[in-house]
Amino acid sequence: MFSASSSTSSTSSPSSSFSSAFSAFRNPAVLRQDVLASLVVFLVALPLCVGVAVASGVPAELGLITGIVGGLLVGLMPGSTMQVSGPAAGLTVLVFEAVREFGLGMLGAIVLLTGVLQIGLGAVRFGRWFRAISVSVVQGMLAGIGLVLIFGQLYTMAGVKQPRSGLEKIFGIPGLAADIATSSTALTAFAVGLGTIAVLVGWKKLPAKAQVVPAPLAAVALATAVSAGFGLDVAKVKVQGLLDAVQPPGLNDLTSLGSAGVVGTVVAFTLIASAESLFSAAAVDRMHDGPRTQYDKELIAQGLGNAVCGALGALPMTAVIVRSSANVQAGARTKLSRVLHGAWLLLFTALLPTAIGIIPLAALAGVLVHAGCKLIPVKEIGPLWRKHRGEAAVLAVTAIAIVTTSMFEGVVLGLVLAVAKSAWETSHVQVDVRELTGGRTVVTLTGNATFLRLPRILETLEALPKDRPIELDLSAVRHLDHACRTALENWSVRHNDIGIEPVLLREPVSQA
Repeated sequence: MFSASSSTSSTSSPSSSFSSAFSAFRNPAVLRQDVLASLVVFLVALPLCVGVAVASGVPAELGLITGIVGGLLVGLMPGSTMQVSGPAAGLTVLVFEAVREFGLGMLGAIVLLTGVLQIGLGAVRFGRWFRAISVSVVQGMLAGIGLVLIFGQLYTMAGVKQPRSGLEKIFGIPGLAADIATSSTALTAFAVGLGTIAVLVGWKKLPAKAQVVPAPLAAVALATAVSAGFGLDVAKVKVQGLLDAVQPPGLNDLTSLGSAGVVGTVVAFTLIASAESLFSAAAVDRMHDGPRTQYDKELIAQGLGNAVCGALGALPMTAVIVRSSANVQAGARTKLSRVLHGAWLLLFTALLPTAIGIIPLAALAGVLVHAGCKLIPVKEIGPLWRKHRGEAAVLAVTAIAIVTTSMFEGVVLGLVLAVAKSAWETSHVQVDVRELTGGRTVVTLTGNATFLRLPRILETLEALPKDRPIELDLSAVRHLDHACRTALENWSVRHNDIGIEPVLLREPVSQA
């Protein structure tokens, strides 16, 4: 863990960040701890990089390239100290849809523009505002991604082609079950995937010494060993080499970035990747007592990483909570651990590329099904429903919309609902009707009188008798918007019968 004295200045420059990444070399104990932590993060990241790439419908090497850039480049940048970047399960569905709709060649251009937008947002100090995004929307986004990921990867576990839409994946489960029951090949592959999930679930119950090996690596290694040892007929990861996998976007791809469909995808990439990275930063900051994340600089770092990944035609990156928490728990002290994890990924991919080609696809699908389950905030839903039902509704609607429509539409709907809910809750107004001696009626409004509450306000006012003096007291109103003021003024002029004293309108104190 960090000590309080290890904090760095919030005005750190790239050069000071670079030197801080290698400050561990001045302290052998810190150096040893960072090297060990980097190996742990590498072992966690390796199967996830490959699995996310395969699930996204792109070559496995593209996921490794993103992991390498996340370590060697973003690892050196100022912003956060402990969190680790790479391809994330949270973007799998969106990447898969983008590749299917626009082609693999366009992916690099989309990711490149996403990175440029992130750099621009960070430069204008927009990073801090991502902290204002409703937690329910983010949880709903992750839950929706998790559901689509789970249902989609069940097909991959059985070696069956995934349906196109989220609903088709759900409604196709009975047919998938029939395929597994009637096909020995599908049953074998599905058993490998289930075995992988079983190892992931049960790994935490093993002695602490065994848990030194990360669960994803152990699960994939055991599945690979069993498949090879018993000669199981299961599909393997296709390997084409690191350099061959690099596909920089062409001129035609770059000129196509102006189309409406592509722009919508870029916005979705930018929003989700940025939000996931900065929410991850907030979570990681709670795990250690070292330097806090500088959100604008972290957004620029993520943008630079995505720009480079886009130029290489690789997957988009975010800060990943699984790798970041592993980094903290492994005792990392400086940025060197996350830089070295990228170096280990590069060495492994360059020196042992054939090792990737013996991994069963069903095992990686099992890892992602398990990751998808962890994206669903099961433990939080119950307490959230009991205490904040509106927030729970936003979470549920966002998740369902992502499953039934698309990632972008689901997130936009969730944000709209969150804003509408907040506006509704902040526009509380109380209408109090009192009848005084002498026949005079006083109506007092308190709170925030906005157009959202006009139906209720006017319903009460219009029910008042028209044959007696009425006073409408707005002096206790904290906020009166234009629509509400106009409606109340019109009512006061027209309500009372001819010959009756006109409605007396008492202005709000702040606007009198």
